[in-house]
Amino acid sequence: MSDDCNRTPFWQRQPQLPLEIHRFFQDRMEGALQAPEARQTLVWPTILGAPGLRKAHPEGIPEPILLGHAARLLGALGQHDPAAAWQAHRAAWPDTAEGGPAGWRPASVWGAWGPLVSLRSGWQLAALTPLPLGELYPLACGVSLFNHGLYHECHDALEPLWAAAGGDLKHRLQGLILLAGGYHHLQLHNRGGLLALWEEAVLRLEPSGGIVPTPWGEVHAETALDLTARRLDHGRRWTDDADDDAVFGPLWALDRPTWELA
Repeated sequence: MSDDCNRTPFWQRQPQLPLEIHRFFQDRMEGALQAPEARQTLVWPTILGAPGLRKAHPEGIPEPILLGHAARLLGALGQHDPAAAWQAHRAAWPDTAEGGPAGWRPASVWGAWGPLVSLRSGWQLAALTPLPLGELYPLACGVSLFNHGLYHECHDALEPLWAAAGGDLKHRLQGLILLAGGYHHLQLHNRGGLLALWEEAVLRLEPSGGIVPTPWGEVHAETALDLTARRLDHGRRWTDDADDDAVFGPLWALDRPTWELA
């Protein structure tokens, strides 16, 4: 697991996103999951909402500076013409930025969410950039997104694989999806949601010990399964009058779960 993954800023409580911000993320992530070349759509919000750049250029980021910052991120994806990439992005995703005399600003719909849009887009990009392409890509996306603490995106990555699968594979993939979904509910401090999803996930994954063989590799979730079972044990002892610290403190204190793809 990479050092970046170990330092994920998403292993903590997260805010409930406004619908327009949720849709912004959803649209771009769906594209990036379906086609690796679409990962570059995550480059531009990462830069445009970055607090340091916004502070340095309050009236808008000049295009040469925007393209200069994009060059490194795009280069890691095999795209070496930032100007052409930016032109194509603006045509396909006009809701990303607004232009002005001084340069480019994030779309006004971001409002005060600009720094979080930048952070989450950047973390999505970090999770997806180094992955193997071809038929291995979708499962690798799910594992990497889970390990970066992007549990909602992990669910989105694995769901098409689950929908196309059958038999035991479908059963086990659903276990992984439910496991990730429970951690998304943990981020939102949703007691009922996390317990319901983790209960079902453990039922589906325990018979195989948390090992999920697939045509694209074997997911090892043994440690994650154990940590989730321990969290469930604590959750079953909750009382209705328990405060948030008593309920969620022990859940965050346990290690962060990760998966391995072999």
